[in-house]
Amino acid sequence: MESVNLNSPRAGGAEKKKIDVVIGTRPEAIKMAPLILELRRRARASVRVVATGQHSDMLNRALEYFSLVPDVNLSVMKDRQSLDYITASVLRGVGELLDSNPADVVLVHGDTTTTLSASLAAFYRGIPVGHVEAGLRSFDMGLPFPEEMNRVVVDRIARWLFAPTDAAMKNLRNEGAPPERIFVTGNTVVDALRMTLDGDSAPVGQDMAPIMDGAPFILMTAHRRESWGAPIERICRALLRVLERRGECRALVPMHRNPVVRDSMRGILGGDERIILCDPLDYPSFVWALANCRIIISDSGGVQEEATALGKPVLVTRDVTERPEALERGSAILVGTDADLIASRADRLLSDPSEYDAIAGRCRLNPFGDGYASARIADVIERDLLV
Repeated sequence: MESVNLNSPRAGGAEKKKIDVVIGTRPEAIKMAPLILELRRRARASVRVVATGQHSDMLNRALEYFSLVPDVNLSVMKDRQSLDYITASVLRGVGELLDSNPADVVLVHGDTTTTLSASLAAFYRGIPVGHVEAGLRSFDMGLPFPEEMNRVVVDRIARWLFAPTDAAMKNLRNEGAPPERIFVTGNTVVDALRMTLDGDSAPVGQDMAPIMDGAPFILMTAHRRESWGAPIERICRALLRVLERRGECRALVPMHRNPVVRDSMRGILGGDERIILCDPLDYPSFVWALANCRIIISDSGGVQEEATALGKPVLVTRDVTERPEALERGSAILVGTDADLIASRADRLLSDPSEYDAIAGRCRLNPFGDGYASARIADVIERDLLV
C-alpha cells in the first residue's frame, strides 16, 4: 500500500460517517469523479478515494484532471496481469483496508474486476455497497467478458442500485431486485462530460497536427478482452479501407496501455501518415476528440454514452451492447468486427450528410441523463446513511 491520507473524521465534534469510493480504471475515475466532488462539497460524510491500481497511470491522470488524488493506492498493477491476479489482489487489498480502517459504505462503479472484488470485500464484512451504473445488461455472460458477469454479481450484492436509465431499472426489476433499492439517476459520465465541455481544450503536441487543420477525422478505440487478436486486426484493416476510400479523412487512434492491444494496432496501422497512433489521451483532450471527430469506431461502453450526448455516430465493434438506448437513438450502430461491414457503414456515414444529420437530430434528448446524476446519488446516500 503506497499511501494513506484520510479526511478528518470529525465535524463539529460529531464523528462523520465514512464512504469509501473504490476505483481501478480510467473510466471508473472519470465517471466517479463528479460524485466524489459532490459528496465532498456537501461535507456531511468523510469520503476516502481508494485506487486499486488495476490501471495505474491512466487512472491517476484522469483523477488529476478533476483535482483529485487517491487517499489510498493499493498499486496492484503488474505487466500482463491476469484476471485471477487482479481479482485476488484487489479482494485482499480492499479487505485488509476495511479491516484496519472500516467504512460505513463502499461505492463502486460499473463492471470492472475492481468493482467485483471491492464489492465482495465489503459484502464479506457486512458493509453496504452502492453500485453506480447498475442494471446494464447484454444478456450474454460472455459478452462483454468478464464485465457482464461482474455487473450481474455486484447488482445482487448492492444495497443501493443507481440505474442510469429506465431500461436499466426495468432489467433490475425483472431480475427481482426490490424496488426500494433501485434509483434512476442518469449516468455520471454525462456529469463529467458537462463539466469538461465547459473548459474544453484541444490536445497538444506536434503529432496532433494532422487533425488540427479542420479536415474530417475518425476517432478509433479498441481494448476489450474479447477483441484481442484477430478481431482488433480486422477493425484496423477496416479503418485502412475507409481511409483509402475517403482520401480527405485522417484517423486518431489512442492506444490502450495493454501490450496485446498495442502490438496489434502498431503492426497494421503503424507508419501510415494518415493515422495518429498515440498513448491514451487525457480526459479533456479525449472529449475534444469526441466533439470534433466526424465519426467514432469503438468497442467502448462509455464512448457510446458520450457519443449519444454529443450527437456523434459511433460504430460499435461488438456483437451486443448493454446500452440499447444508444441503438434506439441511432447514434450507435452495431457492426461487430466484420471489416467489410465496418468499412461500408463508415463510408456511408462519411458520404451521406442526410443520414449523418439525422443521427444528431435523434440525440437531442439524451437518454443517458442531464448531467446531474451525482447530485441525485448523493441525495440518496445522505438520506439513508446520515439519518
